[in-house]
Amino acid sequence: MRHIVALGLTLYVTWLLLSGVYQPLWCILGAISCAICVGIALRMEVVDRETYPVHLSVILPRYWLWLFKEIALANIDVTKRILAPNLPINPQLFRVKATQHNELGKVIFANSITLTPGTVTVDIDGDEFLVHALSDATKDDLETGEMDRRVTGLEQPV
Repeated sequence: MRHIVALGLTLYVTWLLLSGVYQPLWCILGAISCAICVGIALRMEVVDRETYPVHLSVILPRYWLWLFKEIALANIDVTKRILAPNLPINPQLFRVKATQHNELGKVIFANSITLTPGTVTVDIDGDEFLVHALSDATKDDLETGEMDRRVTGLEQPV
């Protein structure tokens, strides 16, 4: 039930922010259209723990802040490697073990790797990810397991 309510509220708040219209009639029509969308999603049976992870609402923003910092640092590193010919570029494929227990955690981990400049998740085979790295430094950063630990920390039973 809370996934349904959270989805409806998220849709409505997004509609309000994007429309910029706050007259009563339009707000009511927006609420009706959001309710119809939630009804369609329920009928399609796509509202569940993984499609709308309400349980991550409290802890996910802290992870996003950390990920944004990592993305910025990786951007700086890749830019330096492009502009300075003396910094080594050593493209390579390697495997990383994922410790996440469910598909949502694995998807977040794979997407986080791909969002970070200099690394791309190429393939997922069970608990192993095939990753392409631009340099030894980006490979070493990923192999420390910090990102994996943080994503695994997002998982919690509800």
